[in-house]
Amino acid sequence: MITVICKIELILFEVNSLKEKRMIIKSIIGRVKAKFNISIAEVGAHDLWGRSDIGFACVSTQTKHANQMLDNIISFIERDGRAEIIKQELEYVSLFEE
Repeated sequence: MITVICKIELILFEVNSLKEKRMIIKSIIGRVKAKFNISIAEVGAHDLWGRSDIGFACVSTQTKHANQMLDNIISFIERDGRAEIIKQELEYVSLFEE
């Protein structure tokens, strides 16, 4: 079993308040959850208007499948148009049964 954890840093466009930021982030997170059925949450930059850190995880039996899922999720977020991904970090955790 492989677990891939991804953290992305976003710059949000045309945001003038925390309320607007939260609406956008909540919408992005909800759309990603609905389409990909993964665990996802805002994990940082909570009080900054124009920035957000989002974390999500994928569990799979194959690294290739997990990487494809992450690529699809990142592309989906990039196509949204309300935010730009400026940084991404990946962490792989492998668990093997004995």
